[in-house]
Amino acid sequence: MLQVECGRTGPYCDGLSRRTFVKLGVAGMGLASLGDVLRARALSAERTGVKKDTACILIWLDGGPSHMDTYDPKPDAPVEYRGIWGAIRTKVPGILLTEMFPRQAQVMDKFSIVRSLHHNTGDHFTGAHFMLTSRGGPNGANTTPRSPSIGSIVTAVRGSRVPGMPPYVSVPYAMSVGLRPGYFGAQYLGVQYNPFEPGSDPNSPNFTVRNLNLAPGLTLKRLEDRRTLLKHFDRMRREIDCTGAMEAMDRFEQQAYELVSGDRVRRAFDIGSEDPRIRDRYGRNTWGQSVLLARRLVEAGTTFVTVHMGGWDNHWNLESAFNSMLPRLDQAVSALFEDLAASGLLEKVLVVICGEFGRTPRMNNGAGRGTPGRDHWGNALFCVLGGGGIRGGQVVGKTSPKGEYPVERPVKPGDIHATIYHVLGVDPYTKFLDNAGRPVPAIDEGEPIRELL
Repeated sequence: MLQVECGRTGPYCDGLSRRTFVKLGVAGMGLASLGDVLRARALSAERTGVKKDTACILIWLDGGPSHMDTYDPKPDAPVEYRGIWGAIRTKVPGILLTEMFPRQAQVMDKFSIVRSLHHNTGDHFTGAHFMLTSRGGPNGANTTPRSPSIGSIVTAVRGSRVPGMPPYVSVPYAMSVGLRPGYFGAQYLGVQYNPFEPGSDPNSPNFTVRNLNLAPGLTLKRLEDRRTLLKHFDRMRREIDCTGAMEAMDRFEQQAYELVSGDRVRRAFDIGSEDPRIRDRYGRNTWGQSVLLARRLVEAGTTFVTVHMGGWDNHWNLESAFNSMLPRLDQAVSALFEDLAASGLLEKVLVVICGEFGRTPRMNNGAGRGTPGRDHWGNALFCVLGGGGIRGGQVVGKTSPKGEYPVERPVKPGDIHATIYHVLGVDPYTKFLDNAGRPVPAIDEGEPIRELL
């Protein structure tokens, strides 16, 4: 998380002095030097042969949503499989969605669904790490992140689309399976490629972005004077530093200064200036306003935005939970696609919707704790992709009649990541040095999903 705190002249950020922060935090700053990043950017541009002005909004359904009750309904399956809700036709003949998605059904031509996605793990942490980094590794016994997130890699290669805008933002915060920033973080790329977190609810009437304003009495001139003084004090340390930590800190501070001093980012976060009728269309709730804020950010020049929507771990009481959550998701997603299309941004903004896994095709008995629900299932899950040049109105792959596993066109998380990188103009085999000094590509395996391009 990029933090900007300018209210005290002595301590830096979390109450530590600049030198203490560097002394204690060298490992956390990462070792990807500016030279590494510039080389990666040059190689990516050379290999892809294009420079794109595309952005991505990733809507993360934290907890693992049921594929059977959302984007892969099975109306002909036995009742214990097909679940509580029926299926409805969409604007695209032959494609069905849950009856709880009537608004998305009307914009089905603007997005596509991958129904054959799988990674075959029911562990929250392994699944989330797969979906957000394209690699496994962590599990419930050891949740430590191991690889950079897709958002961090994209912004390390692409940077911000407009100077002064944060390249990577997580609304209202970055969280995966209770870890913050967890698998949204940059790991060995360095904290400067972690997402910026507003840290408060965009639906709140008093919504403010923490650490974005100067402390009372502190002017931009005084802030710049302080930065100049620190650079003078640190010149000798920087000359003898061979870890890259000081260089990383310089880039970190530059991002912080640009956020505080720039007006563009302040206007982008000012969701209160949005037309009230548009805010109503997205839904006057945290999810709806978070999605609207994501749209404002990519419109202003941010490259990658994630939206956290939690609460999908429904082992029991699925009906009451989904009766609340599915309409909110439906309203926010449909409004986003309609809004992007109306503003001419749909071809420039990729929208991705997914969670860490699906849920068991057969409903349980409530596990003794409530009415029926569904358990963890990594053998079949969905991913929605639309905009950014993705062909809408498509279904990629197919699961068995009971939704148990892919039977046509199986897709892995690496294929999803390769598709996102393709849309954003990033070479998926761009390499960065990890903490051991080994060159590691963005993905180990995977190809862009050709049906969507």
